[in-house]
Amino acid sequence: MNIPNRITVSRIFLIPIFMIIMLVPFDWGQMSLLGADMPVTHFVGALIFILASTTDWVDGHYARKYNLVTNMGKFLDPLADKLLVSAALIVLVELGYAPSWIVIIIISREFAVTGLRLLLAGEGEVVAANMLGKIKTWTQIIAISALLLHNIIFALFPFRFDILALWVAMFFTIWSGWDYFAKNSHVLKNSK
Repeated sequence: MNIPNRITVSRIFLIPIFMIIMLVPFDWGQMSLLGADMPVTHFVGALIFILASTTDWVDGHYARKYNLVTNMGKFLDPLADKLLVSAALIVLVELGYAPSWIVIIIISREFAVTGLRLLLAGEGEVVAANMLGKIKTWTQIIAISALLLHNIIFALFPFRFDILALWVAMFFTIWSGWDYFAKNSHVLKNSK
């Protein structure tokens, strides 16, 4: 297993650690930072999520730079992204920080696009992530990070950046899903 794939696997292994820290009732106390109060466990969980999210860029950059792109990496990388984002969103619903209906829309889009990718792969087509998909991923990461950090940077402002960011993430999630299906609808039309 090459280094980019090891980085991707480490991202998958961080998911249960993130979930345990966020959901098991450890009492590490409270902290106040930049106008936001939060449990220390939420801050640690947010750092783990942010670290895991940034490894997505690191492994992809490393794989392309050193020509280490593999089929295993093509499979594991988007799987790790979807598992990480889905786990974080479900944790946010469990904690009451994110509306379940927005999370359902985001996760449903991920399942739908994954299903379409499987159909395309069966036809011998591999569709690389486009810029809209990358924007979708980063808006999701920003929104989740802001929610996990209790709107830390924007706590002094009169609006909820974290909720606004979640709405923006939902918008790009829907748009990129629509775009993906529009560009690849031929596989659905031609299937028997």
